[in-house]
Amino acid sequence: LMVWLRRCTHYLFIVVVAVNSTLLTINAGDYIFYTDWAWTSFTVFSISQTLMLAVGATYYLTLTGVPGTATYYGLIMTVYTWVAKGAWFALGYPYDFIVTPIWLPSAMLLDLAYWATKKNKHSLILFGGVLVGMSLPLFNMVNLITVADPLETAFKYPRPTLPPYMTPIEPQVGKFYNSPVALGAGAGAVLSVTFTALGCKLNTWTYRWMAA
Repeated sequence: LMVWLRRCTHYLFIVVVAVNSTLLTINAGDYIFYTDWAWTSFTVFSISQTLMLAVGATYYLTLTGVPGTATYYGLIMTVYTWVAKGAWFALGYPYDFIVTPIWLPSAMLLDLAYWATKKNKHSLILFGGVLVGMSLPLFNMVNLITVADPLETAFKYPRPTLPPYMTPIEPQVGKFYNSPVALGAGAGAVLSVTFTALGCKLNTWTYRWMAA
């Protein structure tokens, strides 16, 4: 019975965690809609994506104990987001304008840290967390700069869900403008260590709950 319960709980939790992670970051590829605040939103979204990937992938990775499952988790999030972004395509946006966040390379680095340190959880938290936090903004900026004519497209297809009071009036050049990748990676490298530790802790709590 306990084996059955653990297996069912394991699969239930990964679906719940992956779906919720995707829902919380579903607009993370929409930096381009905030045309005047694109770099600010990129920085904020980079941090949110980093944290959700770190906690979910680490939880799943340590629950199974099999290197490769963080990448699998990243793939699940990516597929869910592709489906959700299909709504923009259905609204008439060109395919090369829709940005789907890139999670897979960062998840692969998390798996690599777990494998290379012989499944040491402390090393996973420190090395894996830093790698995820530093890499995700970089990969997503590469993703973002491949978008064709973002400003022209954004004004040609104004976002239907953007309320009037959020419509930018003039370009706002703030402190986030100069280096969104550096800011996202710096904050992500620090915060994702904490969230990687949370992923490990969630695993511990899950096992205690199942064994009770």
